[in-house]
Amino acid sequence: MDHQPKFFENLSGAGKAIAVLTSGGDAQGMNAAVRAVVRMGIYVNAKVYFIYEGYQGMVDGGDNIVEVSWESVSSILQVGGTVIGSARCKSFRTREGRLQAAFNLVQRGITNLCVIGGDGSLTGANLFREEWSGLLEELAQKGKIDAEAVKKYAYLNIVGMVGSIDNDFCGTDMTIGTDSALHRIIEVVDAIMTTAQSHQRTFVLEVMGRHCGYLALVSALACGADWVFIPEYPPEEGWEDSMCVKLSENRARKKRLNIIIVAEGAIDCHNKPITSEKVKDLVVQRLGFDTRVTILGHVQRGGTPSAFDRILASRMGVEAVLALLEATPDTPACVVSLSGNQAVRLPLMECVQMTQEVQKAMDEGRFLEAVRLRGRSFENNLNTYKLLSHKKPDAELPKTNFNVAVLNVGAPAAGMNAAVRAAVRVGMTEGHKIFAVIDGFEGFARGKIKEISWGDVGGWTGQGGSILGTKRTLPAKYLEKIADQMRTNNINALMVIGGFEAFESCLQLHEARASFEEFRVPMCVLPATISNNVPGTDYCLGTDTALNAIVETCDRIKQSASGTKRRVFIIETMGGYCGYLANMGALAAGADAAYIFEEQFDIRELQANVEHLTEKMKTSIQRGLVLRNENCNENYTTDFIYQLYSEEGKGVFDCRKNVLGHMQQGGAPSPFDRNFGTKISAKAMQWISKKLKETYRKGKVFANTDDSVCLLGMRRRNLVFQPVAELKSETDFVHRIPKEQWWLKLRPLMKILAKYKTSYDVSDSGQLEHVAMLPKEAETGAI
Repeated sequence: MDHQPKFFENLSGAGKAIAVLTSGGDAQGMNAAVRAVVRMGIYVNAKVYFIYEGYQGMVDGGDNIVEVSWESVSSILQVGGTVIGSARCKSFRTREGRLQAAFNLVQRGITNLCVIGGDGSLTGANLFREEWSGLLEELAQKGKIDAEAVKKYAYLNIVGMVGSIDNDFCGTDMTIGTDSALHRIIEVVDAIMTTAQSHQRTFVLEVMGRHCGYLALVSALACGADWVFIPEYPPEEGWEDSMCVKLSENRARKKRLNIIIVAEGAIDCHNKPITSEKVKDLVVQRLGFDTRVTILGHVQRGGTPSAFDRILASRMGVEAVLALLEATPDTPACVVSLSGNQAVRLPLMECVQMTQEVQKAMDEGRFLEAVRLRGRSFENNLNTYKLLSHKKPDAELPKTNFNVAVLNVGAPAAGMNAAVRAAVRVGMTEGHKIFAVIDGFEGFARGKIKEISWGDVGGWTGQGGSILGTKRTLPAKYLEKIADQMRTNNINALMVIGGFEAFESCLQLHEARASFEEFRVPMCVLPATISNNVPGTDYCLGTDTALNAIVETCDRIKQSASGTKRRVFIIETMGGYCGYLANMGALAAGADAAYIFEEQFDIRELQANVEHLTEKMKTSIQRGLVLRNENCNENYTTDFIYQLYSEEGKGVFDCRKNVLGHMQQGGAPSPFDRNFGTKISAKAMQWISKKLKETYRKGKVFANTDDSVCLLGMRRRNLVFQPVAELKSETDFVHRIPKEQWWLKLRPLMKILAKYKTSYDVSDSGQLEHVAMLPKEAETGAI
């Protein structure tokens, strides 16, 4: 879009008062949202108030409504739940209660409300807004406020943010808390799998989701569960037989465990509940398997928020304040939500109505409609799960006689194995033979190729690293040998999963087509690297897992200084020349500065940062955090920055440094990476099948156009296939990064939340969209 950047400096909050409250069930990440609202509000010179205990505190008034300062929200970013409390409130449902609440707000001059909660809380806020002028008039009649106040505080502005672990709100890809709840579930599933494996047990896991099966569905996809029960998609008549057949078939294939996931609101097609106990009894009676039930309960709401939730909540909190500053009496109450990786504003009541439509469709037995209304992302998850969990009998599978090779290239990244599993299973469903290449292009040249089957990839989703093995070697020096192997094994298509090397490899093969006809086959790159430095995509597979590892370590490092004197930590992250991990890690861990290659800095800036930290340490704040990307500057090394801060901070704070190193590459993949890997891989294999059909002529595959070598990337709101030849012009090959990177727009966000004066381009904000207008293709910036 060619528009002039719009900066929020022109938006002043002077003379405005904003209050923030959390309501309904708590969710991890609410504190990050509260922190962002408070700091952004203070940043634009507005007064900011906490309302403790949700609507109850608004009705009770007194000490429940308190003006807050910058330091009030220090050190809450990593805390789960909500520090300002949440309570169910009966009195706010009555007009008398709302009258009292309006009086309490007017007394403090508050006419801007930021509500963080579920659809019930947001509906209540909207009603309050509609009644506002009537409530003020009634207060004036009763003599509680004067006519001047009625005029001065005539309008109430409301912005909502959805905090709910169930992800049950239409209009947003992810609600605050959902990703963290998935982390809790997957931690439990991974732990249970090891004990189930030992004893050849079946485990039935019950997860939250009374009206929405999102958590059950996505965790089933993320752990490769044998069966899942969700309210939106009841099993067909006779499901008991189908499930037992499936479980015993899996045991017959030497699988030592079965995992069944049940959403607490699961029902059958007659609207009768399906409970975890009922499922357990069925398995025991029919199959005699040793079966256990685990009900996860409130564990899912607890614990520290994931990196994704902290960043999501911080972005939403800032956007909410901008929306309040720009609100007029005519703008409808809006909710700030996520579409792809874009923060968008939607009319609150449109979203609430759509959410209620889903429930209505389920109550009336229109289940397909309910799945569709849940949104494209939910529908995709369901279709991918069905595709990958049930192997059709060989007789029912089509036979294409195409051979597709799958390989990993570059450094290992979490989620690679999930992508390989999906590629194998979707490829087999499409009728192809799938070949696994061991050790990247080096292994390819040496003929390390074997056919791989459905059962071979069981249990791969939760494994970190690369089971196939991976090497950084590019194909250029082995072109002849690779062409030989492709001819010998009759390879008709390639799926290359890896980082910048995978992109470069396919470029080399594409350019070598003139000399080797073997390379005239469809090829697809799936970007997978912790550095997030591949052109053509906003997210790479493995980045989310690495970010969580960084944030978890930063939390521990910050905690290590609690109770000691004032201390600043200098932390070095990986990423090559790409500053994504340092920048987003800083945003999610609440750092004071992040030094990256993309934004050049000099000694004056370093000096300013030290002075800023020195000032900060004179308040009640005791800890500072500075992240540095490993290649941000060849002279200002981690040691140099550590020594500079140590010297300049003498007498005020002392310094420690940490180089995080390879722990950022290891570990079990996060739920996001498991699902992102699974979904992009399934989509890529379907694209390969389409290309194979299009390019098959006279008994052989002949693909020689640019669009037959593509990279599948996430761009803003969509998953797109882009020819690698076209991405060449978007790439800085010297530093191995894309020339333009979307996340640099979020850089000022980190600075604002760390109390720096900066300019923030809000050109993308401010457009109120409509629910129905969100692109149908919108894949998820979530999962």
